[in-house]
Amino acid sequence: MYRIMLADDEGIVLDSLKMIIEKNFPDQCQIEAAKTGRDVIELAESFRPDIAFMDIQMPGINGIEAIREIQKSSSSVEFIILSAYDSFDYAKEAINLGVLEYVNKPFSEKMIAETLQKAFKTIDSKRKKRSDDLRIKEKMETVTPIIENGFIYAIMFQEHFMEDVENYRQLLGMDADYGCMLALVVGDDQRGNHMTNAVGASVRTQMNYARVREILKETWRCIVGSVISNKIPVFLPMKNMKMGYEERIRMIDVSRELTRRLRHMTDISFRIGIGSIRRLNQSMDSYEEALKALVNSTGSVAHVDDLPIQCRYDEEYPVDLEKELFDSLKSGKREECERSAGRYFDWMLETYDEKNMSVRLKTLEFVLFAEHEAYLNGGMTYHFSEREHYLPLIMNAERNCDLRPWFVERFGESCRNMITKKEEHENQLIVRAQSYIQENFQKDLSLDEVSRQMDLSPYYFSKLFKEETGSNFVEYVTNLRIGRAKELLTKEDGSMKEICASVGYSDPNYFSRIFKKNTGVTPTEYRESERG
Repeated sequence: MYRIMLADDEGIVLDSLKMIIEKNFPDQCQIEAAKTGRDVIELAESFRPDIAFMDIQMPGINGIEAIREIQKSSSSVEFIILSAYDSFDYAKEAINLGVLEYVNKPFSEKMIAETLQKAFKTIDSKRKKRSDDLRIKEKMETVTPIIENGFIYAIMFQEHFMEDVENYRQLLGMDADYGCMLALVVGDDQRGNHMTNAVGASVRTQMNYARVREILKETWRCIVGSVISNKIPVFLPMKNMKMGYEERIRMIDVSRELTRRLRHMTDISFRIGIGSIRRLNQSMDSYEEALKALVNSTGSVAHVDDLPIQCRYDEEYPVDLEKELFDSLKSGKREECERSAGRYFDWMLETYDEKNMSVRLKTLEFVLFAEHEAYLNGGMTYHFSEREHYLPLIMNAERNCDLRPWFVERFGESCRNMITKKEEHENQLIVRAQSYIQENFQKDLSLDEVSRQMDLSPYYFSKLFKEETGSNFVEYVTNLRIGRAKELLTKEDGSMKEICASVGYSDPNYFSRIFKKNTGVTPTEYRESERG
């Protein structure tokens, strides 16, 4: 159904238009009419037309001015101007106003019908677009919380896979490189720093989650995670790493008001902890700070910067360079790691003198921590006394700068070990497995048995074995057995049953089928061909 408004001061014109419309488009249109500019403006407000036929010369407010006024409140109306004047100035005004058609009087039935067909197509297109937009919006309302929760999970628990974070950022249209985490903790009531009935309150929070999320979105431009236990993690994107004092106070005040509003809405008690601004891959640190802030306070809102619970650095300390150094270490980028180590040591040399003991202590501290990371993540074997010479080396250096090559070299080696020691460990496992298989392939050998010998799960062992040898377990054992069978068939005179048993097969017929599948001939044919 299309709502059509007719505006003309001549009754005969209104009657003619109405007759043409009803004749050509029966039961498709709802029609209303007005004869003055003022009346048509008021009618447009109540009738909300899709299409408006507008005469230019009407008593009082003319058609052009009426269109301007109607467009202020009804921008979607398609206007068709009717005029007895073939005036360029009127046509120019009509174009500027986005009028659909300019029809000269007298008009024909065909002219009006064709103009309406064009208007109907335009309206149908707009309606379809509006419907599609609403459908997309409806889907996004369903999908967006899932995407946001995925982003929260990625920045908190999967810092080694930042490409996942980048994918979520693109989907959410977020360009911030920094942010702080909020921890919303719920309970029936607050007793000191503790929330009572965490389980029951978390169930009720889950039931009210959509409304809680909506209020959080109204309060901040934020990304909201799902309910985890009795907590909701929230990420606030930030443009830089610094937050001014006034901004921090505003955030605390807004958070306090938010806890009151959420309590009133859900009858659940909320506390909000606020962590410091961090890079995306340090978001878990910010979240833990938010939780610590709540543990170390009894207020409804606690900001980590108000409490003595985090490490603070003096202004000259290169926090970013330290982070860059250990990030490159963990990523296994040896050259980058060594460059960062050299830059960090150069900063110490530029800042402190050649005998300063703090430089030597930091050198030892960082080397030990780098190797600790390598031990944890590189599959290495720890030997208690293998670093007993480190302290004498540090203490006996004549100058601090003499320690720079050692510092850089230890970081480079730790970085290499993060990757290669794990690979070496896996290689050694497969070498051991191959040795065990070669010693026992004559028996009824299974993947489970060899996996147990290597102290690995069958699934992981099978995957690792294929990656390292290029063959799966069954193929590898079969090739060993067939190879040994060829030797026996060529050099020994034993029966097929004896040879079959000596290479691990209990059924001669099965052995014959496997042998032919792998060599193209039967065991007997192979023996005859080899012996001439």
